[in-house]
Amino acid sequence: MNLFSKIHQGYGWEQAAEMTLRSMQAYGPQHSTWCLAWSGGKDSTATVTYIIYLLQSGQLTKPALLIVVLADTRLELPPLWASAILIKQQIEALEIEVQIVMAPIEKRFIPYIVGRGVPPSNNQTFRWCTRQIKVDPMKEYVNQMYSDAGRQILMITGVRKGESAVRDKRIIMSCSRGDGECGQGWYQTSMNENQCATLAPIMHWKLCQVWDWLKYMAPLRQYGAWQTQMLAEAYGHDKNTENDARTGCMGCPLANQDTALDNVLHMYPKWEYLRPLKELRPLWRELRKPQFRLRKTGRQLRKDGTPSKNQNRMGPLTMEARRMALDKIQDIERRVNAGADDMPTICLVNEQELAYIHFCWENNVWPEGWEGTEQRADKEFLQYFQDGSAQPSLFGA
Repeated sequence: MNLFSKIHQGYGWEQAAEMTLRSMQAYGPQHSTWCLAWSGGKDSTATVTYIIYLLQSGQLTKPALLIVVLADTRLELPPLWASAILIKQQIEALEIEVQIVMAPIEKRFIPYIVGRGVPPSNNQTFRWCTRQIKVDPMKEYVNQMYSDAGRQILMITGVRKGESAVRDKRIIMSCSRGDGECGQGWYQTSMNENQCATLAPIMHWKLCQVWDWLKYMAPLRQYGAWQTQMLAEAYGHDKNTENDARTGCMGCPLANQDTALDNVLHMYPKWEYLRPLKELRPLWRELRKPQFRLRKTGRQLRKDGTPSKNQNRMGPLTMEARRMALDKIQDIERRVNAGADDMPTICLVNEQELAYIHFCWENNVWPEGWEGTEQRADKEFLQYFQDGSAQPSLFGA
């Protein structure tokens, strides 16, 4: 029994790898065009490197067209993005195309908030960021691939059961639809009007199996000599729970803590200069408070004249809040780069994005349905309810 057999014996690695291979052998040949969706995170990186290993080792037959699509959110942690660039170069050396996709300037996270004034995302009522800066650019590229190829694309993703409770519920609800085959890869043909079929070939992998591949196996020459070490640094590769091993964007407003950044700062002194990035998440949380936003006051009606469900709702950021936020963001960027020395610098807001932000300010741009003349949200107001009734002020205002 070799070293890796011993490592994986308790985890069922051989079985997991066999299920992935069978999944790809079953569904891959049905499509002449494959698109490997890559976010730069651990699960999608494991998927991309493992599928390419299967192709290079002859266990899978390469399709007529294979493209890796890397989503650049402009908010990736420097160690994650540096790792992605190294791996991208390795993939391209194998004569496999890597296409980087990015949201248009007006939809990117910081310009959307600081320029247009849209409040930062939250998990309860307003989660717009993942779809807008990561999913939509990939969908648009896949749609273009479909137009060029004229046939259905196989989108291969790193979706994995256990990585997200919300995602697990979606998998459970859909496992009996779209030719899904439980345990062999979540395969769907019911999305995007049949332009794209989706396969998640490592859906059944455990977290420990993802780490064993990235940390021990992928770097070996026989498996591709993938440069995944920097990726492991960002995640803290000794973490063995799903919550500890999840990352988001820098300062992700949806996360309870900056797990990946905390790992990097705690374990690797060379990344200590990134510490000012810890101030981003509190900034996004702060901007959701009433004193930085406008509010719809008065009775709100739908187009048909009936009361709106969302009376007295808070809305966009005030111009003052946007300017404050940009000053803070640029100060964080300056302090990080001042301490970088020979390490990678960051660019939170580039020149084109800054120009768009100033354009929004100069032209008084507000989200749809808002004019900028609304009352600031922390001011006293007469509270209306969905049935059209109102709660008079207890103080006689």
